[in-house]
Amino acid sequence: METTRHYTATTYVVESGAVALHEHDGLGKWLPPGGHVDRDELPHEAARREVREETGLDVDLVAPRDDIGSATVESLPQPQHLQLADVNVHDGFVGHQHVDFVYYARAPNRAVEPAAGEQPAAAWEWFTAADLAADRFDPDVAAIGKQAIATVEE
Repeated sequence: METTRHYTATTYVVESGAVALHEHDGLGKWLPPGGHVDRDELPHEAARREVREETGLDVDLVAPRDDIGSATVESLPQPQHLQLADVNVHDGFVGHQHVDFVYYARAPNRAVEPAAGEQPAAAWEWFTAADLAADRFDPDVAAIGKQAIATVEE
């Protein structure tokens, strides 16, 4: 059988030495904001849109760009990580995967005000690097969260 792959964008949002995560109501895991890249979007646009929808924050991506281009080529903000995530696995078969563009961003404040239909503000918490050492976080979320804090706070 064929594995279906979707492109997604995830953003680790940092403010004053902490990263914003929510306990995803469907997955039961602590995750940063993120979601599918729409057909008319570029990955970095989807990253900012998902943050705005899920948290209400208008963030600045911390994403390098190449200085190579031409009249027909533009350098895009580069993700900090590019990951492949298995989304549904049944009897050892992976039926769905996400190719995830992972960005870091700087938030102007911690005032989380999600859009209608998103998880409520109370679902979001800000975690320091020390907080991320707890075993309630998936190892990849904790490691990337710590890296995001260090990178954004430089």
